[in-house]
Amino acid sequence: MLGAVAVAGLLGTALSGPAIGAEPGPELVTNGDFSNGTTGWWFTANLPGSVVDGRLCAEVPAGTANPWDAIVGQNDIPLTAGESYTLRYTATSTVPVTIRTNVQMATDPYTAELNASDQIDETAEPVEHIFTANADNEEAQLAFQIGGSDEAYTFCVDDVSLTGGAEPPVYEPETGSPVRVNQVGYLTHAAKSGTVVTDATDPLDWTVQDAGGKQVAAGKTKPAGTDPTSRQNVHTFDFGKVMKAGEGYTVTIGEDTSEPFAIGDDLYSSLRSDALAYFYHNRSGIEIEADLVGEEYARPAGHIGVEPNQGDTDVPCQEGVCDYSLDVSGGWYDAGDHGKYVVNGGISAAQVMSNFERTLHTEGADGAPLGDGKLRVPERGNGVPDILDEARWQMDFLMKMQVPEGEELAGMAHHKIHDAQWTGLPLLPSEDPQPRELHPPTTAATLNLAATGAQCARLFEPYDQEFAAQCLEAAETAWAAAKANPDVLADPNDGTGGGAYSDDNVSDEFYWAAAELFVTTGEDTYRQAVLGSELHGDTEALFPRGGLSWGWTGGLGSLTMATVPSDLTAGQLADVRATVAEAADGYAEASRKSAYGVPYDPEGNQYVWGSNSQVLNNMIVLATAHELTGKAGYRDAVLHGMEYLLGRNPLNQSYVTGYGERDSHNQHHRFWANQLDPSLPNPAPGSVAGGPNTGIEDPVAQDKLVGCAPAMCYIDDIESWATNEITINWNAPLAWVASYLDDQGSGTVKYKEKKKHRKH
Repeated sequence: MLGAVAVAGLLGTALSGPAIGAEPGPELVTNGDFSNGTTGWWFTANLPGSVVDGRLCAEVPAGTANPWDAIVGQNDIPLTAGESYTLRYTATSTVPVTIRTNVQMATDPYTAELNASDQIDETAEPVEHIFTANADNEEAQLAFQIGGSDEAYTFCVDDVSLTGGAEPPVYEPETGSPVRVNQVGYLTHAAKSGTVVTDATDPLDWTVQDAGGKQVAAGKTKPAGTDPTSRQNVHTFDFGKVMKAGEGYTVTIGEDTSEPFAIGDDLYSSLRSDALAYFYHNRSGIEIEADLVGEEYARPAGHIGVEPNQGDTDVPCQEGVCDYSLDVSGGWYDAGDHGKYVVNGGISAAQVMSNFERTLHTEGADGAPLGDGKLRVPERGNGVPDILDEARWQMDFLMKMQVPEGEELAGMAHHKIHDAQWTGLPLLPSEDPQPRELHPPTTAATLNLAATGAQCARLFEPYDQEFAAQCLEAAETAWAAAKANPDVLADPNDGTGGGAYSDDNVSDEFYWAAAELFVTTGEDTYRQAVLGSELHGDTEALFPRGGLSWGWTGGLGSLTMATVPSDLTAGQLADVRATVAEAADGYAEASRKSAYGVPYDPEGNQYVWGSNSQVLNNMIVLATAHELTGKAGYRDAVLHGMEYLLGRNPLNQSYVTGYGERDSHNQHHRFWANQLDPSLPNPAPGSVAGGPNTGIEDPVAQDKLVGCAPAMCYIDDIESWATNEITINWNAPLAWVASYLDDQGSGTVKYKEKKKHRKH
């Protein structure tokens, strides 16, 4: 009977405004004015409820964890697929709260047709939502989910009405100026491009003004026709000849002026720092200190076993998986939830470490901003580069996920650890009451450990030989276990309480792990595994046009072999680098063809979940190719990609919090949840949103974005987890690219040949 949200972040959207020109259908709510007492309504057992002064009132207890822990509801509401409905009610609360207003299935999986978050206080304000049913349901449920408050309060509701015949409002994103630029700015002596949305077919005049309004450049736009990713008619323009550093520049075309931007050489140093601070913010098992992040973002340690938290120091397996428990404390929370996943954590740790490793082998790359005492980590001052301290927090966790000796799958790595059931937003990690569970080991997770452990070994050897040896032992043990169990795959249906992260092809993980182990050890076993792989030398297989991701990691091995000294012969090294350059050629061509300059060209323009991370991973390939070859075209494609991410896109949206005039700041996250709870902060600066996703899998996206053009399938709403989530494996490439771009502002950067590294 009781409604619950069974999918991560399934917490819909509020639509307001009366339907126009539509006749309402019959009333579907029974006794919505409570003239017949509580007839037709039900309460969870913890809610004493009654009709008071003509309103239904319930006493909500203090300390409930989730919204669905306290519900007032009504069942047996008939809905018709394709019909639009208007829900209206008036409510008050003696304590300001955000409640969930749901129209959904009355049984598991509680699929929602309306999932809204409403802010209620002592003032009786009418609330209205309009939604369209996606499925027929003769027995739907209306549920006011009113739990999740630390304080006890009285909730009262009246004048509840649900009728069909509504005319759904058409969602029109507010995109601001049609003149689209990088809202942060452009490097002084590098490419500078923009896009304008216009009905014109002939070239238009553009001008660049400085902060004082003085014209400093002028030219003509280049018509580009209809952009297939946005269905907009657009022109492009190039103002690369403007090379005077300054702030407050704008571009004007006709009566339209862009958002302001800067020109300079140090535009990305703060982004590098902020993007890397994301990982400290999202550490598990440690207090986040105000001295490092400010009072707004300070919080207690999560999952250390302090009530109501059950902790990660002694976590059992799911029933039937194993008969032991592990200390899997530490690590980084993956995304908007409190789960920790080896496959997502692996690529994230690898790219954080690669951010540092790049500075060891690239002439002009500045490792100082990543060094000891430079980043926001509590370990600063220990003689180890801060970026490695951050990576170690995750590597310790990844190694803890390894199956102990003597067990059936010893050496394998558990795929993930997270809550037994989904929790709702907002929820601090320290307040998460759910039991934690280890999920089965998988080959993919095991190979992630093998790859990152090998990389860890070579990077930590100068600073902590004992830890480096521990990393290598874990890596080689994991490799042997994966070879012995090559097809233990994650269950795609294992998605209760956390994401499934299933992967039915692990050839890429085998390639990546072999490459990392070979580069670190030089052993012929790993060399043969790399050279004998069906992926070796296959550019399209290693670097798909849609980009690298947690589910396709083979290209990481190629990038390592192309840039880190090893026992590859000169010919073999040349072949690997040619593969990287060929992949970069494809991404650069995609950028040149794109009216928005984005180096991303997925099949059929199907922008995927986390498309911004795919863009960033393509930019890493381009940046690596630039540093290996010196070809400016690769660098320019990286710059155009950053233009796209920071505002030169169909939505005129900077996807990075705190960067640009129109930045994303309501990303899906459980404790950066200001949109739902004003006492909590927005995401920290430097947090990159997932971005456009043609799959629009969440109710908010489905409600507002049906029929969206591919690059416009995005909404900055905390409840749109399919377009607006933030994750460690999206911020890792952002930090890498910010480091690269900051170095570009300081001068010429190129790969430098070094002697090979040997661990043993």
